[in-house]
Amino acid sequence: MSSTSQKHRDFVAEPMGEKPVGSLAGIGEVLGKKLAEKGFDKAYVVLGQFLVLRKDEELFREWLKDTCGANAKQSRDCSGCLREWCDAFL
Repeated sequence: MSSTSQKHRDFVAEPMGEKPVGSLAGIGEVLGKKLAEKGFDKAYVVLGQFLVLRKDEELFREWLKDTCGANAKQSRDCSGCLREWCDAFL
């Protein structure tokens, strides 16, 4: 199992609530701003897209790349974070 960042561990440790999109692992200030400009300002809105794509991490990573220019590591970190959150809370 690959190691996860502190940001990842913090995110999956509790309910999502109204956390901003930048609280997701792999999403920093620049990507967060790009996502917010496209209407994905909260982590739960990005989670919605993940669920619409039926939790298909490959499709989600492609969507993230197309939507905000996320690189492979960023999109992998974000999808892994959401998958783990779903496993814990859904």
